[in-house]
Amino acid sequence: KKVGEVKECYNTAVTTAAANHRERRKFLRTALKELVLICSDQPGLLGPKALFVFMGLCFSRDEIYWLLRHNENPPPRQGKVKLQEDLVDRYLPELLFHMEELRSLVRKYSQVIQRYYVQYLAGYDAVALAQMIQNTAVTSEEDNVLLSSICQKISELSVDNVEDPDHVFDFLGLRLDWGRLQSYLSSGKNPVLAQQKDLAALLNTVSFHTRMVDNLDEMIIETSDLSLFCFYSKFFEDNFQMCLEFPAQNRFIIAFPLICGHFSNITNELCPEERIHIRERSLSVINLFLDEMSKEAKNIITTVCDEQCTLSDRLLPKHCAPMIAQVVNKKKRDKTPKKLEFEKPGWESYRKTREDLTTMDKLHMALTELCYAINYCATISVWEYTFAPREYLHQHLETRFSRALAGMVMYSPETSEIAKPSELLNSVKAYMNVLQCVENYVNIDITRVFNNVLLQQTQQSDSAGEPTIASRYTQWYSDVLLRRVSAGHICFSNTLRSFVSLSAEGAIPFNAEEFTDPTELRSLAELLGPYGIKLLNETLMWHIQSQVTELRKLVLLNKEILIALRTNFDKPDIMKELFKRLQNVDSVLQRMTIIGVILCFRELIQDALSTQLEERIPFLTSSIKDFHCHAGSPHESSLVAELACASGYSSKVDPALLATLRQTPGPKVETDEEYLTSCLLMVFTAVSIPKLARSESSTYQAQLEGHSNNIHCLAMAVNQLLGCLFSLGGHDDIEDRLKEFLALASSSLLRLGQEGAREDIRNRESVYILLHQIVQVSPFLSMDLLESCFPYSLLRNSYH
Repeated sequence: KKVGEVKECYNTAVTTAAANHRERRKFLRTALKELVLICSDQPGLLGPKALFVFMGLCFSRDEIYWLLRHNENPPPRQGKVKLQEDLVDRYLPELLFHMEELRSLVRKYSQVIQRYYVQYLAGYDAVALAQMIQNTAVTSEEDNVLLSSICQKISELSVDNVEDPDHVFDFLGLRLDWGRLQSYLSSGKNPVLAQQKDLAALLNTVSFHTRMVDNLDEMIIETSDLSLFCFYSKFFEDNFQMCLEFPAQNRFIIAFPLICGHFSNITNELCPEERIHIRERSLSVINLFLDEMSKEAKNIITTVCDEQCTLSDRLLPKHCAPMIAQVVNKKKRDKTPKKLEFEKPGWESYRKTREDLTTMDKLHMALTELCYAINYCATISVWEYTFAPREYLHQHLETRFSRALAGMVMYSPETSEIAKPSELLNSVKAYMNVLQCVENYVNIDITRVFNNVLLQQTQQSDSAGEPTIASRYTQWYSDVLLRRVSAGHICFSNTLRSFVSLSAEGAIPFNAEEFTDPTELRSLAELLGPYGIKLLNETLMWHIQSQVTELRKLVLLNKEILIALRTNFDKPDIMKELFKRLQNVDSVLQRMTIIGVILCFRELIQDALSTQLEERIPFLTSSIKDFHCHAGSPHESSLVAELACASGYSSKVDPALLATLRQTPGPKVETDEEYLTSCLLMVFTAVSIPKLARSESSTYQAQLEGHSNNIHCLAMAVNQLLGCLFSLGGHDDIEDRLKEFLALASSSLLRLGQEGAREDIRNRESVYILLHQIVQVSPFLSMDLLESCFPYSLLRNSYH
């Protein structure tokens, strides 16, 4: 009969228990939520309602333990009962979270609870106990002493003790006395305690009240410790993963890392070897949880950023060209234009009803919920370690932003393609706007992310050793764009302040204007900043240095002839014969033109940087300009020139070029020898200029204010390079040497008029203009000097 009853009870339990416990958990979720709301709104209620708080925690813990154990060892399935479904609770994180909230409230307002119970013990319990002692006939003197000592101890309490930081409450002795008293009064033939139920109830209450004063932490552990999860790791991690994938519970996910802090409570003195494993388990699990939470948040942010970049890209001017073209074509075809098929940017913001959630709405909601969890607590202590959830997110965002920037450059070494700087800047700003919105959800410093990542992007490589925006653009402009310029496809235009493609569209993979006009270079300067521009300048200077090394070799090869040319500049016939003996004239002109092209590009970059800095830091740049104009001693001048150069301002002698030429590799030669080489290079360039008239591509194009083969860039090369070389010579005679250059060049050009062969002088006028340009851009030469050695009427006719 009994066996039958047990079986019946077992069957009833199997069929109904899971559903009952599910409903209990549902009730507890609501009850605990309300309790948290009331107690956080009115913390004073924590005192009188402490028993309810601990009861709520106790019931919840028992329900969680029931679920934990039954999920690990489910009873066998009977009939159509879907027991397994009731043993998986998708809303468990909410219950865990509310338990953690209550625990933190009790800890936060522990002084409120202590004050309440100290006053309760002294003001009510002590008085009630004193009256009860008088009315109670207790058998022995010893029992009377114990009761009196309990009464005296609690009557001496005052609120001042709570506010005194040095005072430590300890009622352990009092509770032991009550234990002794129970054993004395319950034993023997005549148990007194059975008749004195009121006394027992009062002393039990006193015992509970004392625990509320001196033993709160132990009470919290006793009623709501969830360290058992340590031994059910699969269930724990599965529930975390389920919560991460269930948006409605995302905000409660922080409960899982917080529970890892309970694991230290499960260690036992009888099993010390277990401590190390439990400690390692706690640390690895919390690290995994926080990392996964931050990864999920980062993934959502990345998706939002990508979408915003796409929307931002659709607002670029290039996307309205098809719409304009369509309107024009429609008007041509028929008088009544039909409705356009194009979707204009912004259509995604129109909604018929608020209920229609777009993907972006869902992403924003998911992000809000997850960020609430990450932002819930600044730190989580597990064993002796402290974990900061926000730092995990910060690191993930930093890494992601860095990778995104590298991807946005869209550099392809095979096809030599790269994103236009203005479009890249547009995408970067869209990305940054989304990241700044994260500050609304989580208390993290996004500016720190920007500063760390964007500063790294101005260096050769980032902290992970990956190429940066600065290194990609430096490589592209120096190896792709400037090489194309040297090959003759692109011309530098002084009018447009940019490089212009000369070949038909499609002949080369890109239009030079789209990468070198002022707007693009300003965008580049904003992206790279002074550090990145300095890196680009260093690369350009390295290219100039390699050209100068080759030019010196060519000068040494023709040294004797050049010395003779320099001394016989006033003897036309000898000059003509000597010039014919010169070797590698074309190579010298080509290398000087390359240097000129690089210096012209550098000038554009420096202009863009100075414009950008004047916009961003006007007060600082005005001070730098002031120093630059009024520098004192030569040492001061060189320091100020370097400062001005880093800010994008030009000097008479370029400090960056000067520093590069000073460090020229190869065997060290004496200063006088080096000075002579510089003078002979000047002579070589001056006497070679007339040879440019033979070239078909030396034609001057007025609309571009330049020559098709970029020989107008020689003006910059002559002034900057020769200026620096003579400055290094230490003779302080830059102006005298450049006057000598002008005399040599003008006498050589005037001889062109006497040349018989037509092909030798086909572009004579264009080369005369070059001489005028050399004087125009020079800080050392003036127009009256030019007129003294070259007739102005020839120049005027050349321009006509």
